[in-house]
Amino acid sequence: MVIEVRNLAVARGGVTVLHGLGFSVRPGQALVLRGPNGSGKTTLLRTLGGLQPPVAGEIDLNPEAVAYAAHADGLKSTLTVAENLIFWSEIYGGPAIDRAVTAMDLAKLTRRRAGELSAGQKRRLGLARLLVTGRPLWLLDEPTVSLDVASVALFAGVVRDHLAAGGAALIATHVDLGLPEARIFDLDPYRTRILARDGFDEAFT
Repeated sequence: MVIEVRNLAVARGGVTVLHGLGFSVRPGQALVLRGPNGSGKTTLLRTLGGLQPPVAGEIDLNPEAVAYAAHADGLKSTLTVAENLIFWSEIYGGPAIDRAVTAMDLAKLTRRRAGELSAGQKRRLGLARLLVTGRPLWLLDEPTVSLDVASVALFAGVVRDHLAAGGAALIATHVDLGLPEARIFDLDPYRTRILARDGFDEAFT
């Protein structure tokens, strides 16, 4: 088992948004999180990634197994594409960058500074970081934002290869990535119904 969650509750802005969550993901599996904006997808992924504590429940997961790709691409704008990937590979103690460069079609951009890239190119570089972490569990929060159709297909192939190699993924997305092996996990039944709002920050969805 790569991750197992039991009776988990998570909060945003001090208010519990999801409760009673339970699921598991094995090597080679992907779990696609579904729910409307504000349902708690980002909050759940942040909690699983160790960026915030759970309200209740258990997460059986080796934190050293996780690579998290959030809305921000996590790039250093003054470094080149190659330098960004080398930096992350050294941080994680992961593999060389060649495979990541090829997989996300970045070969012609390796000497360009990240700050000079288009939004789609930055996203491809941000996602290429996953391949230099060497970590089996990918937590992906709307990974296809800013990607064109060809790049979405490219990334879907990267995810399929990751699963075929025994990796696993939790993906919050409304886009069909063409992963027939993926299971859909609907968050709606686990949402806490809030009758009165007090102005808490809903920046995280």
